[in-house]
Amino acid sequence: MLNIMTSTDSAPVGKRITTHELSSELRVAVTRLSRRLRAEKADNELGDGQYSVLAFLCREGEKTLGELSEFERVKPPSMNRTVNQLEAAGYLVRRASVDDRRKVYFIPTDAGRELVAETRRRRDAWLDKRLAKLPPAKRALLGEAAKVIRELADS
Repeated sequence: MLNIMTSTDSAPVGKRITTHELSSELRVAVTRLSRRLRAEKADNELGDGQYSVLAFLCREGEKTLGELSEFERVKPPSMNRTVNQLEAAGYLVRRASVDDRRKVYFIPTDAGRELVAETRRRRDAWLDKRLAKLPPAKRALLGEAAKVIRELADS
């Protein structure tokens, strides 16, 4: 059992919950927040998986189909459909390797980089607006929670 503080409309109340209950509450909260943040994007036609691939390319640089498939944990044929759609939208281009003409790299275009930057800006602005309304103590608590969540995600 864990003893955590939950707040109600009145005052903080100590409530003992199990790690199972905490994991369920945290999963729901993170999922809902993630879903809400994903709604803030610069191109509403782009799917979450497509955006993820494009953002990965912008962050990590050119990648092969196999590397993209591994990153997204999908089969190459599925990733091929994703990169074809991104290419058709003008968000990435293909470049053959100079060493091995059979190897193809995917590179974000300027339009793709701009889309990722604008989507990140919109998501940050949405969250910043809501965080600014919280009292300093809750913002500090979320700062600590963010560290723990990142540790969990990286484990």
